[in-house]
Amino acid sequence: MNPRLTAIAGPLKGTSYPLAVEETTIGRDSANQLCIGDSSVSRRHCVVKREADQFRIKDLESLNGTFINDVPVKERELADGDRVRIGHHLFLFLTGETEAPVVSSQVLLEESNLLTGATVQVRIKDALYLMARDLSALMKISMRINSIRGLEQLERELLELILEVVPAEQGAILLVDGGEEFSSVFGWDREAGAARPVRVSRTISQKVMRERLAILSNDVQASEAFDVTESLIASQSSSVMCVPLVLLEKVLGVIYFCTSSVTSRFDEDHLKLLTAIANIAAVALENARHVEWLEDENRRLQADIELDHNMIGESRKMQSVYQFISKVAPTDATVLINGESGTGKEMVARAIHLNSRRAEKAFVAINCAALTETLLESEMFGHEKGAFTGALALKKGKLEVADAGTIFLDEVGEMAPSLQSKLLRVLQEREFERVGGTRTIKVDMRLIAATNRDLEEAIRQGAFRQDLYYRLNVVSIKMPPLRERPEDIPLLASYFAAKFSRKCKPHAMGISTAARSLLMHYDWPGNVRELENAIERAVVLGSSDVILPEDLPEAVLETEAPENVGVTKYHEAITEAKKQLILKAVEQAKGNYTEAAKLLGVHPNYLHRLISNMNLRSALKK
Repeated sequence: MNPRLTAIAGPLKGTSYPLAVEETTIGRDSANQLCIGDSSVSRRHCVVKREADQFRIKDLESLNGTFINDVPVKERELADGDRVRIGHHLFLFLTGETEAPVVSSQVLLEESNLLTGATVQVRIKDALYLMARDLSALMKISMRINSIRGLEQLERELLELILEVVPAEQGAILLVDGGEEFSSVFGWDREAGAARPVRVSRTISQKVMRERLAILSNDVQASEAFDVTESLIASQSSSVMCVPLVLLEKVLGVIYFCTSSVTSRFDEDHLKLLTAIANIAAVALENARHVEWLEDENRRLQADIELDHNMIGESRKMQSVYQFISKVAPTDATVLINGESGTGKEMVARAIHLNSRRAEKAFVAINCAALTETLLESEMFGHEKGAFTGALALKKGKLEVADAGTIFLDEVGEMAPSLQSKLLRVLQEREFERVGGTRTIKVDMRLIAATNRDLEEAIRQGAFRQDLYYRLNVVSIKMPPLRERPEDIPLLASYFAAKFSRKCKPHAMGISTAARSLLMHYDWPGNVRELENAIERAVVLGSSDVILPEDLPEAVLETEAPENVGVTKYHEAITEAKKQLILKAVEQAKGNYTEAAKLLGVHPNYLHRLISNMNLRSALKK
């Protein structure tokens, strides 16, 4: 057994780290067994614990979270092949033996100032006039690199080709992704290849990118103006060359070369040649990087197909939900899912479908509260041509489309009584007729329904058929509201932050400790959907690398931290005022919810949701 973490994306790509000890701590602090010097990684980010041949990873309340297969986790057992994301770094957890270790490229970025009077700076447009031998080298490089698809292979080939025409000892290609921080680095040594670290001046690299200048600096060690780090002194570099990679006015990164030879220093012709090579290489590098991005995006989307239909949460209540899904999915039993709005009822329905024998067939969802009675009937059962004004062609209903698959009726408690009787027949006989039709259509489908209403109370009020309720309530589950599983809030928040960051930020955003505390102590009346909206808002409006309290909605900011509980009850007072307004409106409307909604200026369906979310059913009975 050879347990290890192998970096497959990020600055450490290609590097393997053995997990031979009982505990391997990972973080930015040098005291960790695996030290990752990157600001996206917390000082003590996570720990991998080994017990015999089993490995568990535990997040240590890191800023950006620890992700296993793109899902944020607090603690999880690792399986061979799991993808572990720590900050901007993606690793594979592997346990199998390998034939030979893969030597990865190492580039050390140093905070050193190497610019002196012995420095030549060349604009890209000035590197046009080259000697014949240089043109021959350019042609050779162009022909070789245009046939290479993989980014790392291209970078290696490019550096080796440049070393054939430039008297350098080491070279590196550093790529950025929207800012000045390098997202990809690859170094090569003339004698040792990738086995020897390449030291690069961050100062020169960032100056080249900002000013789009090609820079040549000689007499590095001799100048008193140098603020050179010990490691750079140890490398004995006496000559450095750095040129920008620019494509369509966009800076992709830099190409960097250095040598310690005092007899074979770089000259201005070398700088012009390297600048010309960079102009050609920029296109190939961007194409290779785009191909890798497309491949990664494809893998991520494949993973998201599963994630969109599964829940995130490790609380005891969510474990019960997972157990329920595993038990009912293999059957064809009708399922009724109860719960407040935004708790993930449709996600449970999709998870049941995906784990059933009908997974390869259609999953069709209908929101019964979103359509009028006439439209809902046509949507469910379909209609014949000419069945009503505007029915210009035959239309299959959702029940027919769901044949051999699963149909999900959301907000089934809002269905009109006339449609309830027709749905009852479908459940009993598995047949129906289209609107305006006489031909009976047989269907083989599984039905899953969901509601945020108390259907037993609706039966007592005459708003819901009792026989239909019994048909729907074969097996049922109540989804826990988010306030009853607060331990899942950090995981959900981290997942949403990563999800929305991919769309509008160069890197995934973390969540500050203060913001996380506010999220944990807000009661989330809108549940997971409200949390998702709050995090999306914070990512879009946030101006830093982490979500701060001021990025959160006002309702969340009004939440009292634990130490301030009892000092003020402002948020509770607002909630109580809403309850009293609803109770008074229903009383004035003599129990008529439609009239009460008019008095409040809201839609009747929204009033029903407020009554359910605020647990006012019992108060309204009195």
